[in-house]
Amino acid sequence: MAKPTLSQDELNAALSELGDWTLADDGKSISKKFKFSNFVNAFGFMTKMAIVAEKMNHHPEWFNVYNRVEVTLTTHDSGGITELDVKLATRMNKAAD
Repeated sequence: MAKPTLSQDELNAALSELGDWTLADDGKSISKKFKFSNFVNAFGFMTKMAIVAEKMNHHPEWFNVYNRVEVTLTTHDSGGITELDVKLATRMNKAAD
């Protein structure tokens, strides 16, 4: 069953709490570029988040080159951004700190 997408007010509140996450032009996803000190730390972050995402049954679109990880979150079966995206983004922020 698809989860409900966030209202504009809910989305604005979430984005203000998430910090550097940005809303896509079409309003259907959020993204962030993480930078780490080296490849091992970047890949370690991805490994940790892969386990978290699997437990949440919510899988990011991401891309890694050396010390950078670019993440895009959306809930495909809802056609937009849901609370699940916000929860995973929050977990990613905490893991990257």
